[in-house]
Amino acid sequence: MADPDRTCIVAEDESLLRHSLVAELKRAWPTLQVVAECEDGASAVEALAEHTPDVAFLDIRMPGLTGLEVAAVAAEASPRTQIVFVTAYDQYAIDAFERGAIDYLLKPVKPERLDATVARLQARDLQPDAAALATLLGKLGALPAQAGAPEPLTWLTASAGRETRLILVDDVAYFQADQKYTTVVTADGEALLRTSLRELLPRLDPNTFKQIHRSTIVNLKAIAGIVRDDSGRGTVRLRQRSETLTVSQPFMALFKHM
Repeated sequence: MADPDRTCIVAEDESLLRHSLVAELKRAWPTLQVVAECEDGASAVEALAEHTPDVAFLDIRMPGLTGLEVAAVAAEASPRTQIVFVTAYDQYAIDAFERGAIDYLLKPVKPERLDATVARLQARDLQPDAAALATLLGKLGALPAQAGAPEPLTWLTASAGRETRLILVDDVAYFQADQKYTTVVTADGEALLRTSLRELLPRLDPNTFKQIHRSTIVNLKAIAGIVRDDSGRGTVRLRQRSETLTVSQPFMALFKHM
């Protein structure tokens, strides 16, 4: 049966895997419209808010916001979206998926497994279940880090004029994108890191640093308070800085239980 109005987003930071999954989806479900291909969690959050797709294929391990965090945002920003996780996890995690009644695709994605998932989605058997998703996210969030993942950064070398500064990462209040570089802001001032925000994201401790905007990452320990305005966006007050930071409306879901 033709189903021209069904839409999806695909979020996978490895471009070859992302392009491969999109190509396989076009084969397995020709009428499905891929409205966004996302290379990180932040762009996936924005795509969810903009498109409210029927389905989101989310890689669990992505720079900055993980697929788990994106799914948590989806529960509020786009509750009708059905979630399919794409994962390289082991059997322990697969058991959690199956008990949570949330579908998944194991890397490398096999055509026959994708066909089965597509059949379930087309039959609308994968209805969003907020309680099941919350339980699953709790279980998966407690899993150990993926083997081979680099240790989070402890120190940064950044430039302030002609001076090179050695900055303790815990002292950073927030990072802000500055074209191809990143501004590092501490209680004492600012410095420039010759690394893009996207390159920096995977090296930060995700339990301490959260992306609140496409161009901003904040240290949770530096936050004094968060206020939501009538439009759904938020404003972050900092402990040791006078300026405030804007939280994009889709990212506010990350602070729901804080």
